Amino acid sequence: MLLADRYAELHETTRVRERALFPPQRIPSELELQARWFAGDFGKHFVTTSGDKIDIVQFGTWNREAGADFSDAAIRINGGEPARGCIEIDLTDRSWETHGHATNPAFEETVLHIFVEKSDREFFTRTKSNRNVPQVCIDPTVLPNAFSANIPLARPGRCQSPLKDLPEERAKSVLDAAAQFRLQQKAARIRRKIDNHGHDEALFQELAAALGYKENKLPFTLIAQRLELKLLRKKPDDVEAMLFGLAGFLEAPDLAVFKRSTREYVRKLWDRWWPHRDAMQRIILPAKVWRLSGTRPLNHPQRRLAALSKMVSEWSQFRRMLGRKSAVRASNFFSELDHLFWNFHYTLTSEASPKKMALIGESRVAEILANVLFPFWLSQDIEVWPAYAQLPARLSNRRLETAATRLFGNDPRRKQFLRTVANQQGLLQIYEDFCMQDNSDCAQCPFPEQMQKWK
Repeated sequence: MLLADRYAELHETTRVRERALFPPQRIPSELELQARWFAGDFGKHFVTTSGDKIDIVQFGTWNREAGADFSDAAIRINGGEPARGCIEIDLTDRSWETHGHATNPAFEETVLHIFVEKSDREFFTRTKSNRNVPQVCIDPTVLPNAFSANIPLARPGRCQSPLKDLPEERAKSVLDAAAQFRLQQKAARIRRKIDNHGHDEALFQELAAALGYKENKLPFTLIAQRLELKLLRKKPDDVEAMLFGLAGFLEAPDLAVFKRSTREYVRKLWDRWWPHRDAMQRIILPAKVWRLSGTRPLNHPQRRLAALSKMVSEWSQFRRMLGRKSAVRASNFFSELDHLFWNFHYTLTSEASPKKMALIGESRVAEILANVLFPFWLSQDIEVWPAYAQLPARLSNRRLETAATRLFGNDPRRKQFLRTVANQQGLLQIYEDFCMQDNSDCAQCPFPEQMQKWK
């Protein structure tokens, strides 16, 4: 992908321009921080506050008991033998003391303390037995496309002028270059996740995140991380109930609150969930993590959880389909997923719909292809660009429209440049790399000058 290499060089030019002083940054929630850590987004190699080298051998599992966030983890200090234990993640270094971990025996097995904010004075991480725990300070701003708050207004930028003067083929090559670069970045992320958790768990986590949409990507990611695929596949009859229970959607056993058409279904879920409930109580998602308002009924997370459960049930078929590397076969697999209850319900409390609804619609299938399957195939060193470049765009969104306005203004070719998934992904990459990183309202952005040189 030579175009991707050219875009990578262009991407580097954003690093040499001045930034506005004190650009705003959003502080991640502790749950989001933990999820990004477990996904391997911060990497596997670190240096402690005292200068020791830390290698993550195993990220462990989400801890269901009292104690640190992750259990059964393993780290290597300065290349020594792996040390097994727990990993705790906090927003600040002083949280170890203020949360009472230092005197809590449940934290005795902690081998690594991760935090974001370092205090003005020095805090040490010690267990109840006075054992010193290595500390690592991580920086969320190094994460790609994660915490930027610099969202410009949706008005044309300086770049629309040089882009308008570019011949159609050259303008399209810019989008192709950015799309190829974005595809490579996603493949690299999936490759890291495979290295950390294996092929199946990585795919399961990616599919869950894709079903979460923008609004609920975090809770879906947390569910897939906390309720591993290998555990679910050992309990095929309980998959759906465990997913709904862990999501916090089965907290009301009173069937009177449900419509008559729903009661039998919820009763079956509850009967399957309650034997697992006590063991998983600590990792059930809090209600505040879900964003339900502003979500289209067809995209309600309860319907998406049902779709995820069907994927688990059909995992062997999914893996066979994946091996054929066909976008058509993949689309057919997702489009044909079926659920007797959710074919006709928006939520657990809604009235039944008279018309059957797709469990996963065409636009979401297109998103899964673009953001999960094609990057996965590329991560396995399979040539995917010709097929990827042909994927038709199914849906637009506010960010795409904003990006199109910034780059193309009222250029009559604007719609034409957004007809494929690849073009849309390329546009988003440019928007995130330049528009969202620029604090000068276009004045100091290097992109317009670079476009004049693009050949």
